This record gives sequence, C-alpha cells and structure tokens, in this order.
Amino acid sequence: MINTDLLLAWGAVYKKINTGEVIFKEATQCHFYTQLVSGRVKWVNIDDEGKEFIQTIIEPGECFGEIPLFDEGTYAATALAEEESVIIRLHKASFIQLIKENPEIHFAFTKLLAKRVRFKFLLLKTIALHAPEARIATLINYLKSENKNFCPKCNQLKLTRQQIADMTGLRVETVIRTIRSMHNKGSLIIEKGKVFC
Repeated sequence: MINTDLLLAWGAVYKKINTGEVIFKEATQCHFYTQLVSGRVKWVNIDDEGKEFIQTIIEPGECFGEIPLFDEGTYAATALAEEESVIIRLHKASFIQLIKENPEIHFAFTKLLAKRVRFKFLLLKTIALHAPEARIATLINYLKSENKNFCPKCNQLKLTRQQIADMTGLRVETVIRTIRSMHNKGSLIIEKGKVFC
C-alpha cells in the first residue's frame, strides 16, 4: 500500500510476528498504521463460543486495521498471524501527517476503503440470499478479480475450505459439498483437493 522506504523515513519499524500471534484485538484502541511485509494475516471477528468469521486474509503489501485511523473508533476485528510474518508499523500521529502531506496516498486509502466496503456489500447480498453456491461464487469471483488469494500462474485458490466457510458464514461441510457441486457443473476445477478457477 505505502512504500516501505517512505514508511521508514517517517519513523515506522518492522516487527516479527509468530504463527497464531494476535497483532491487535477487536474493540481495542488503534495506535499504529499496520502493513504486512511478509507472511499471511487473517482479520477476524470471534464470537463468544470461539467461532471465527474471517473478514479478509491479508497478503504482503496490504494494510489492515485502518478504519480506526480515520474514525477514531476501536479496531473492528482481530488480526492474527496465520504464519510467521513481518509487519511494518507507523504511529498513528505520524501516519495522519504522512497522508496530509501526500494527497495521492490519502486518495489511495479512500479507494481502498471503498473497495473493501463494496466487497462487504457483495457478501451481505449473497448471505441474504441464503444460497451457498452464490456466496462461494461471489467470494471466489471477487478474490480473482482483485488477484487476491490466488496463485497468479495457475489460478489456484489459496484458501482452505474452512477459510471459505469462515468468510461466507457457511459450515465447512456445506462448503465442501457446494464446491464439489460447482466442480461437477464445470464452474471450477478440483485437482488433488486443490481448487482452480
């Protein structure tokens, strides 16, 4: 999202995160702009029973947890490292000054937030329809259009069935059954348990 050299020039620091480590928790105060340098992070809401709803999976180069930087609220979700990762963090006050002095970066954030809101509208629309195939197809089509969570060389979806379930509000058994049905209809390809589009 933001060039790491620019972030470092403004005082950002790298931080290594272990697999399973919480980077920040839902409903806590935001003190940093956070961007993933390497690894993989999931941004989740966790209910009282411990069930996760994955808001999105962050890939290197993407920022996450940016909403409270703009609305002064708390984090809307919890960020967890799915694998050993490295993040770069910039204090909130420095980030605000950075975007004030660089309107092109501010505009890029406006565009990013609009894209993320549009994605949520797409998912909410499919959830309201209660059709598992529509939910999964919407998620896959969106991720493919954004070149996110896909292998660029072979079009393999880099999400597990459980992650798809957690992102669509479906049970994993329903996802497995629906993906098999989509394969049988020719909507996607399953080879050796891997999904290709």
